[in-house]
Amino acid sequence: MYNFDEIIDRTNTSAVSTDGYRGSIFKNGVPENIPYKEEDLIRMWIADMELATPDVVLDAMKERLDRKILGYTNIFGDDYVNTFLNWCQKRYDWSFEKEELIISHGIVPALLDLAGIICKEDEKVLIMTPSYVHFQTAATFNDRDLVCSNLLYEDGYYQIDFDDFKEKAKDPKTTLFILCNPHNPSGRVWSKEELEKLATIVEENNLWVISDEIHCDLLRRNQTHIPFGKIMPNYSHLVTAMAPSKTFNLAGMMISNLLIRDKELSATWKKLHHGGENPLSLVACQTAYDKGEPWLEELIDYLDENFAYTQTFLQTHLPKAKFTISQATYLAWIDLNAYFDKGEDIAVFFACNAGVILESGNMFVQNSEGFVRLNLACPKSQVVEGLRRMAEALDKK
Repeated sequence: MYNFDEIIDRTNTSAVSTDGYRGSIFKNGVPENIPYKEEDLIRMWIADMELATPDVVLDAMKERLDRKILGYTNIFGDDYVNTFLNWCQKRYDWSFEKEELIISHGIVPALLDLAGIICKEDEKVLIMTPSYVHFQTAATFNDRDLVCSNLLYEDGYYQIDFDDFKEKAKDPKTTLFILCNPHNPSGRVWSKEELEKLATIVEENNLWVISDEIHCDLLRRNQTHIPFGKIMPNYSHLVTAMAPSKTFNLAGMMISNLLIRDKELSATWKKLHHGGENPLSLVACQTAYDKGEPWLEELIDYLDENFAYTQTFLQTHLPKAKFTISQATYLAWIDLNAYFDKGEDIAVFFACNAGVILESGNMFVQNSEGFVRLNLACPKSQVVEGLRRMAEALDKK
């Protein structure tokens, strides 16, 4: 029903995907000898989709525009809250108190603000690495120390080092733990047992937790997401962050859902954020949760096919690569250490030699050297050509 094979031209739309890679991938400027024209580059880097936003969402935004006035907007009544609550109950068998819900202009801005509010100047932020880089930024932006607990990695599979995590959580100066659930970049879906072990350590050390669950809707067919709030139903020092941005390709609308249980933290947030909402973002988000599920179900099947193709291709053409299909996200996390020397800039290599824009492990804090992260939320033809070019470039290396 939905055409995920459509190639969409994003040029001249101020898209980070098409225009932002220069400063991100090429720290010292784009090399003059890159043998690919802009239109021939294959972009598989930043985590938004090369797939159209659902028609039902675009139509709802158009209808809102037809109302002709885009004035100050806020949430009045329970329609929006009930729509998101119904989504959580249906997909995760989990609910929350309505007064906990706060709208944020994105999860990353929320991380930056919350870390500064929660942690005093001499306190520390704990994360598990490899990590989404803005977990690190949440600490450094606020001049807070960062503490990393490396995940254990073996043959393409990650597990939590509970002994190490527990030891670092014991530090009385460590007050905030930022959890990625499901995990980015590895794509791990944390099991009930793993989350319960984390919860025990959190409670023993009275840690604040921000659980970033932005990828929770994007699961492989045999996986189940468990919100950390479901594991810790009565723990007040917990903030859950969810958003439609990854799920429905709405990142540019800058809207996310924060569930803040602690009333004092909620009051502080509201004092600092007393503006309204973007009227188009609001209708886009509500419509996505209300009417976007059929689109999402087809998308998940399409992503599963892209992951299966990627696994088969790597086994056949890059047999020394280590890859396990991600349990969640649309991001493939591939170990290419067998093909590169330590310290090589893998992203620059593939950009210059394959015309493929991707993110290398050095963008994920630590415990990630020699890896690449590939965005597979793109037309199958793009996945096929991107992988072909990568294998060809490594064959010539």
